[in-house]
Amino acid sequence: MASAQEDMGIKHHFSRGLYAKEMLIPKDCFVVQHRHEYDHLSVLAYGAVVVEVDGESTVYVAPTCINIKAGAHHKIAAVQDSVWYCIHATDETDADEIDSVLIQRDS
Repeated sequence: MASAQEDMGIKHHFSRGLYAKEMLIPKDCFVVQHRHEYDHLSVLAYGAVVVEVDGESTVYVAPTCINIKAGAHHKIAAVQDSVWYCIHATDETDADEIDSVLIQRDS
């Protein structure tokens, strides 16, 4: 399974106090493991994925909405071509800075 980080056709959507990252995750690709300091919602709009949270895997089939808890290491692997949205509460509106604000760095 290959990392899809470079080929996901990422689109950024901003609204007052909200941000959504849209990702196209090709079949057999994954989004690398990461975590956030707060709970956030993710929406699987199309396809099927396996979400691994702190080592526990769950299969999801679209359409569905998933709550990812604060501090949980999570990874998304596409079983089918999939469209995934990560939704965060933030005032950041710069697409070049958004990941540095949202992704919790391991110390």
